[in-house]
Amino acid sequence: MNAVWIAAALLTAGFVGWPVTALVFRLARTIDDKADAAASAGRDGADDPSADVTVDSPAAADSPAGDRVNTVNGDITVDAGGAAAPEPGGEASAKRILRGGAIIGVLERLAVCLAILAGQPVAIAYVVAIKGLGRFAELKETPVAAERFIIGTLASMLWAAGVAAFTKVVLLG
Repeated sequence: MNAVWIAAALLTAGFVGWPVTALVFRLARTIDDKADAAASAGRDGADDPSADVTVDSPAAADSPAGDRVNTVNGDITVDAGGAAAPEPGGEASAKRILRGGAIIGVLERLAVCLAILAGQPVAIAYVVAIKGLGRFAELKETPVAAERFIIGTLASMLWAAGVAAFTKVVLLG
């Protein structure tokens, strides 16, 4: 019976964690939107307790699309070279960053859950180190990607740790 609970915990941590992390991203975006609305209304975002005080680049804030110019279908993008000629659609080419995040997230949650269930929480440090080193170049170049990386990693790991702790304490006794 323990094997069934462990398998259920791994599936829950790995695959149910994606919608949970997406919900956290949506919440973070809502907070950023409140800060943008406060800034456009002439208020200081730091005075609004519900607003995040992070600031996007001035070019993104001045554009008609707001801070969504750096996304394509929900993926964060950056200019692919700055001097690139506009594409036929009139937009400069963009390079997606933080590619493979959904698959990395599933693997991360599985590893964290398995580490806790196996009684080896130190292994979580290895997961964080591998993930951070693998993304270091992208995170160093793009502050927006670094913020998304931190939010996603924390939400993902907290979910997996919570599922594993619940399983270990309540279901496995």
